[in-house]
Amino acid sequence: MTTIIDEMVAAARGCAFLLVGNRVASQYFDFSQRGLVGSFIAILVATAFSAYLPMLIGLTPGGSVMRIIITSALAFALQVAFAALALRQMKRLDGFVPYLVAENWATFFLSAITAILALLGFGGDIFLIVVGITMLIVQINIARLIVTLAPLQIAIFLIAQLVAGSIGLLIVGLSLPVPPETAAAVLAQ
Repeated sequence: MTTIIDEMVAAARGCAFLLVGNRVASQYFDFSQRGLVGSFIAILVATAFSAYLPMLIGLTPGGSVMRIIITSALAFALQVAFAALALRQMKRLDGFVPYLVAENWATFFLSAITAILALLGFGGDIFLIVVGITMLIVQINIARLIVTLAPLQIAIFLIAQLVAGSIGLLIVGLSLPVPPETAAAVLAQ
């Protein structure tokens, strides 16, 4: 029986192989029901860590913890729903659980690495561009190597997720506006 730590170590290897586009990446993820639950634990930990990190290091968060959690939950739910819809349209729902497991673990590790680098003082526009490119590479390779989609299907799959994330941010932005003091602080930078 594997522990969550064993699963995490294996998933870290899988994510590293996803980043470089190695076809063996799928061998390191547990696509069983137990593996799916483990990946959800990872995504919950990543979300909680991201929400509470500013307070843990003594900073004033740019928004409320609840806003961060709601934004993350809504974006995640819409992304998963749109991914399932896209896979269903492609008649590839068999790839849904593998996608979800790999996506959850990739998000966990990317969030952890990004947080650690931010704590070490890395940040700014270049940092965000590198993180964005890394995330795009991993997303493409999840679709290509884990779900085994064809090139056009990969494009449709990624666009569906991008639209879902945009809708989620729009909903949060319209229903939970940014507090005036936070907006003023951002504009002053």
